[in-house]
Amino acid sequence: NTEPQRQPFDSRLAKLNKNPVEGFSAGLIDDEDIYKWEVVIIGPQDTLFEGGFFKAYLTFPYDYPLRPPKMKFITEIWHPNVAKNGDVCISILHEPGEDKFGYEKPEERWLPIHTVETIMISVISMLADPNSDSPANVDAAKEWREDPNGEFKRKVARCVRKSQEMAYD
Repeated sequence: NTEPQRQPFDSRLAKLNKNPVEGFSAGLIDDEDIYKWEVVIIGPQDTLFEGGFFKAYLTFPYDYPLRPPKMKFITEIWHPNVAKNGDVCISILHEPGEDKFGYEKPEERWLPIHTVETIMISVISMLADPNSDSPANVDAAKEWREDPNGEFKRKVARCVRKSQEMAYD
C-alpha cells in the first residue's frame, strides 16, 4: 500500500490550528480526504493584495513529504507567479533535485523538511514580491515589470474586491 499513515497529517493540521501562523488559515476540504487541504491566504499588509481573501487548494502526494504538494488558487488572482488557471509556480513547490532549465538551485526547490507553514510563508512572500524572471502568467509579469501601478494594480484591485465579496457570501 503506497498510502502513508493518516496520523502525520492529522497532527500537522491540529498543530497548525493550535498555533496558527499569521496570514493564512488551513483545513481539510473533506474530512475523509487528508490529502486535500483548503487554505485561505489574507492579502499581506502594505501590498496590492492587502485586504484580499484568497482561497487555494493544497493537494498532497501519497509520498509526501518526499515530494511537494500542488497548490492552486480557487479565488481569481492576478500575479506573475500564478498561472491563469490558478496553479502556483514557486521554487519551493518544484520537484526536488536539479532544475533542467538551470534557473533554480536544488536547495531552492522542494525539500522534505518543508511544512505547510514554510509553503504558506513563501506564498505570502511571493504575493508581496513577485518574481517576474520565470513567470507562470506572462501577461501579469509584463504588466508588473512595465507598469506596476497601472493595469497590473487595477487587475489586482479587482481580484481583491472579488475575493472580499466571495469571502462574505
